[in-house]
Amino acid sequence: MMRTTANDLTLGQRLYERLEVFARHSEDEDKLTRVFLSPQHRAAADELLGWMRDAGMAAHVDAVGNVVGRYEGLKPGAPCLMMGSHIDTVRDAGKYDGNMGVLAALACVEEFNRAGERFPFAIEVIAFGDEEGVRFPVTLSGSRAIAGTFDQTTLSLRDKEGVSLRQALSDFGCDPDKIAEIARRKEQVLAFVELHIEQGPVLEDAGLPVGAVTAINGASRLSVEVRGTANHAGTVPMHLRRDALAAAAEMMLAVERRGRAEPELVATVGRVDVMPGAVNVIPGLVRFTMDVRSPSDAARRRAVADIDRTIGEIAAARGVDIAITLTHEAAACRCAPELVEAIGRSIARAGLPVRELPSGAGHDAMAFSRLCPVGMIFVRCEKGISHNPAEAITVGDADISMRVLMDFIRTFDAGYLNRPTEERPAA
Repeated sequence: MMRTTANDLTLGQRLYERLEVFARHSEDEDKLTRVFLSPQHRAAADELLGWMRDAGMAAHVDAVGNVVGRYEGLKPGAPCLMMGSHIDTVRDAGKYDGNMGVLAALACVEEFNRAGERFPFAIEVIAFGDEEGVRFPVTLSGSRAIAGTFDQTTLSLRDKEGVSLRQALSDFGCDPDKIAEIARRKEQVLAFVELHIEQGPVLEDAGLPVGAVTAINGASRLSVEVRGTANHAGTVPMHLRRDALAAAAEMMLAVERRGRAEPELVATVGRVDVMPGAVNVIPGLVRFTMDVRSPSDAARRRAVADIDRTIGEIAAARGVDIAITLTHEAAACRCAPELVEAIGRSIARAGLPVRELPSGAGHDAMAFSRLCPVGMIFVRCEKGISHNPAEAITVGDADISMRVLMDFIRTFDAGYLNRPTEERPAA
């Protein structure tokens, strides 16, 4: 059983300090912003290349801007256990979202290289450059390219300065015409495992430093337009009004009720625009957004249908018109049960209860679900805050997550992924 004491946090301290150093690659001195294919992304990639090579890895930047490091197994050319996350950030970001998964995997390889450990499989650590979608209106470009699902038409997309993705890649030193060549074949990748801060409060609420992710939630996003009649706030009696905002408020509460009605389902109204927006005018037009997520696609679709029907009933009762538009839909990504179990065994060997939980946020791991089995390890973050400078972890949690990840790698058995349930090792 792995044990960690207050005086034995070397792995976590080194990871924590490196994350602090890596956060210096930013557009701003006083906050972290590192967008895809920016000079700051280039500087971070170059430093990461050096660290990977020092850890005994062959490393390069590929055609779509990913930083790829490979630690060979006992036999050169063996299939790989792939790990990593993203190193791009939102604007005014925290230090750990994405970055921790890359640097934790790298730190594991450093330990293995220091001890002369090799495995029946290679280890590849990949730092994806485009998970957040801040610069261009597309996400997961790096992970999709490796998974073989990159959309070549996105190369013509432009950022707010008018620079195309193709041009930005060329300026970064990449060859966008060779993106198709970096796609991996199924026989080359045994599994993809991503360590990531939870970005939510479940682990902290449970008093646990790490958890095993069961699924990445599917998501539906919709826009709703509610049309009533704008009129004088002082002259129209209440029973004669077609108040778009009052109707929308009732609809928004219905969204919340539906989200609370089912375990692991969440439903959010994130943006509201009210027109004409004057203090003495009854609102005539309201637009709001809905975001509905669940690890079950069936549950999510049922919820969306129920919300759609309820909104229609409210509109009819209040005499307003509505238009609902689906703006985004992504299927849920189930983590491989075998990997969830294996991660759970590593957590148990660390002397911790095993908590399984879904991810409400999207991750690069989603892109690999058709290529190979996918797994994720979540790490507790303070108050569940992410995409915010207040994002925080502890040295102790960094250390535990490192030890769990190292144990998972050391005990990883590719053959286990295809064994019948009754033949799998017990926790």
